Amino acid sequence: MKKTTRNVVLALVSAVVLGSSAYLIAADHIDAPAVTGKGSDITDFYAFQSPATSSNMVFVVNTQGLLAPSATAAAKFDSNVMLEINIDNSATKDAVEDLVIQVTFEDGKVQVYGPVAPVQTGLQSTLVSADSKKVEAAISTYKATPVIGSSNSVQVFAGPRDDPFFFDLDQYKKIIGGTATAFNNPGTDTFKGTNVMSVVVELPKSLLGSGTINTWATSNRKN
Repeated sequence: MKKTTRNVVLALVSAVVLGSSAYLIAADHIDAPAVTGKGSDITDFYAFQSPATSSNMVFVVNTQGLLAPSATAAAKFDSNVMLEINIDNSATKDAVEDLVIQVTFEDGKVQVYGPVAPVQTGLQSTLVSADSKKVEAAISTYKATPVIGSSNSVQVFAGPRDDPFFFDLDQYKKIIGGTATAFNNPGTDTFKGTNVMSVVVELPKSLLGSGTINTWATSNRKN
């Protein structure tokens, strides 16, 4: 895959201080019909300091929410879609990606490139050179022992996992409809028992620059 058109189905920008234990979470489970349920449909993006290694950052991009546990993992990742984690580490924080981590899927495997300077920025993306710190792993199946690829201090996992986002949709509808004024504690987890297709990348903070970064995730479909 070379040149791709970027689908800004999710553009979550947040400041993450690399020297702290900052945690970013954002979710978007309902999109336009042309996107929902497709390989380019991002439901969640997380960025946080590794709980096991404080010098590492973890990025999680989840796609295709509300999947049944029986969904076939390898078939659900689309070989025509590239996920991209964008990192703005410039002093001016101009919301332009200075580094990218690109994720592609092929033949039951996930490939991760970067972090590396992008070939181009903006509304289109180009897959970086194949020798740009590529890490590869087999796509894991549901409840299987996770297959984790590791190279150049970068680790990657891809496969179905239980949807981590908690949301009480029925109570939300009542609040919007005016029949309730607040959420219940505890509420009802609408997404319980459903899966997302998850990609997890862990890497040293030193590969991302220093100080504060802006980070967001996008999906890109091959032209």
